[in-house]
Amino acid sequence: MEGFKLNEIPKLIASVFIVFISGAVGTLATLPQITTWYAALAKPSWTPPNDWFGPIWTTIYILIGIALFLVWRQGLERRDVKFTIGIFAVQLLLNVLWSLVFFGLHSILGGFILICLLWIAILANMIAFYVISKPAGLLFIPYIIWVSIASYLNYSVLLLN
Repeated sequence: MEGFKLNEIPKLIASVFIVFISGAVGTLATLPQITTWYAALAKPSWTPPNDWFGPIWTTIYILIGIALFLVWRQGLERRDVKFTIGIFAVQLLLNVLWSLVFFGLHSILGGFILICLLWIAILANMIAFYVISKPAGLLFIPYIIWVSIASYLNYSVLLLN
């Protein structure tokens, strides 16, 4: 990170922590359902193994936390930074809501609608971050790829159930 200063470490930690807190909320709705409700659903043959999801989401959360830091460090006094962080908050909220709706409420259709909105929000976030910090925008690429796969999986599960 160009020009990284040691006094920015708390901001970096806070950025990643914010993302992990949201992930923890989603995990609370998800984990109890993996071996029960989700296991009983018909799924396509290409469904990734359950043990892939934790490491993939952990990596994505670290990357988007760093992306948040890269934008935040540009200064909250900037209007474009505040607006872009607002977009980030929306996509993070949609991420949590998907887990709560799909796993918590067992709503496959609701989950599909939310994950489509999430994908759009991720794309908007990626573009907005890229304008402020190219590396921040690029750090969203694994996220949008994974949510694209998850969207198709959600759609497939909807068709099969």
